[in-house]
Amino acid sequence: MTKNMMLKALSEYMDAKGVSRIELKEYKADPKAPVRDYLLRRKYGSWNRVLAAAKFRFPLEVAPAVVAPAPAPKKAKAKKEA
Repeated sequence: MTKNMMLKALSEYMDAKGVSRIELKEYKADPKAPVRDYLLRRKYGSWNRVLAAAKFRFPLEVAPAVVAPAPAPKKAKAKKEA
């Protein structure tokens, strides 16, 4: 498996998970990871370089999290004077 094929598999994996970045600890723990982490790190030197190369070669289109607008503050009812 070439470096390019490994990065493509990693990029597709992250896309399926819906994340743009994955921590090494989380990636190692997943038995369904497409490429073993030590193979990627052997080719690129470190996990950060792996992620940087994957982002550069196969950029992901992850939708930003939708933030609901804060509700407008309620106005206090004015008391009627008798």
